[in-house]
Amino acid sequence: MSNTVKIQLTKGLAGKTEREKKILMGLGLKRSNQIVEQKNSPSIMGMISKVAHLVTIIEK
Repeated sequence: MSNTVKIQLTKGLAGKTEREKKILMGLGLKRSNQIVEQKNSPSIMGMISKVAHLVTIIEK
């Protein structure tokens, strides 16, 4: 498993709960179709699982 993971925000933030918005901001995602690279850690993977319906993981 690699040390980093690329995450893409596939849905917009309109109509999402404050909790989901805060999680996405914590991941560094602000705009739809934005891609960020984060360290592959249990905390990041937990955040991704909470907003899995809004993001996709991009394979390298």
